[in-house]
Amino acid sequence: MQKLVIHGGSKLQGEISISGAKNAALPLLCASLLTADTFAIHNTPRLKDVTTMLALLEQIGVRILTNDAGTAELSAAGITNPTASYDMVKTMRAAILVLGPLLARTGQAHISLPGGCAIGMRPVDQHIKGLQAMGAEISIEQGYIRAQAGRLSGARIVMDLVTVTGTENLMMAATLASGTTVLENAAREPEVIDLANCLISMGAKIEGAGSDVITIEGVDRLHGCSHTVMPDRIETGTFLTAAAACGGDITLTRARADTLDVVLGKLAETGAEIDTGADWIHLHMPQRPQAVSLRTAPYPAFPTDMQAQFMALNSIADGTAVMTETIFENRFMHVQELKRLNADIQVEGNTAIVHGIPLLDGASVMATDLRASACLIIAGLVAQGETVVDRIYHLDRGYEQIEQKLAKAGAKIWRTS
Repeated sequence: MQKLVIHGGSKLQGEISISGAKNAALPLLCASLLTADTFAIHNTPRLKDVTTMLALLEQIGVRILTNDAGTAELSAAGITNPTASYDMVKTMRAAILVLGPLLARTGQAHISLPGGCAIGMRPVDQHIKGLQAMGAEISIEQGYIRAQAGRLSGARIVMDLVTVTGTENLMMAATLASGTTVLENAAREPEVIDLANCLISMGAKIEGAGSDVITIEGVDRLHGCSHTVMPDRIETGTFLTAAAACGGDITLTRARADTLDVVLGKLAETGAEIDTGADWIHLHMPQRPQAVSLRTAPYPAFPTDMQAQFMALNSIADGTAVMTETIFENRFMHVQELKRLNADIQVEGNTAIVHGIPLLDGASVMATDLRASACLIIAGLVAQGETVVDRIYHLDRGYEQIEQKLAKAGAKIWRTS
């Protein structure tokens, strides 16, 4: 099993290029199922989840060509097996995103209930209720969602809670439905907008993406297109937080500041000096960071996927921070690992109280999920001595070559078996 070894104390300086967004790439790849034409996606990140999704699509019958430049060309002209088996999806809950496109295109789908990080309950009932409202017959048998339908029909769907993958699944299904579908209480994330823009390029009629009401007028068919995956805002936020914690001076290229307003605001509260352009962000931290309190909530509020990284920063900040997690009930599993580095943190229900100390101590720690992995890397970068992060297979699901990028910026970090 591979590990990361980190010798803390180095400032991050220089330039880091941001990869394509995992959470945008996965639904975009699934959109290939909506057309028989060739479909090209550029700036696809080299990640374990992307590899798993491509393998799943190949099992379904999609022909795929990829290159080292991050382009994937997909052709779903011959869908032969509208099934996502448990073996394929047990590590990646995003596999549920093939449900809507398969049902809309072929009239049937057999999808294993998804897995992924163990950070809390992430039920798929909103996906199922929405598709049933559009006329699908759905049952759950032996751990599989079994769905069938003639042509789906447009419907007004009010989601009980904000769900990104639910919004994406139903939006994709609605593009080929008869009539008009209205999604209310829809997710507003930039990745939803990126998917909508791609679908519109394929001939879909969609209005309102980026708001909480999305209207889709179904069409008879969609055609192929060429689309570039947006930059990964969570990777961007992770590197910025690392630089703020380390007292760094870095420029991130191929980045979009407009998707990170709240995160950039919180980093400014820590004392970081931030400048932005159309496709770059520069951060300089001239002092020990100030503690910042935060509360996670759906976009455009502070993202749950940045909570763990900010906890690492608050661990060495000046002052006390109150951090409240409202999205996932098990997303404080990194607290015990940070305590192994001597962090001073108390958890009360869904709130963590972090008392900053001047310096963490290096130790061996274990990553419990994807963002916890990033949290422990940041903690290792600011700790004195050596930190070893185990179970980094979580990391490879969502960060492309993170240790190489950090090393290029001056971090003493490497991978070992």
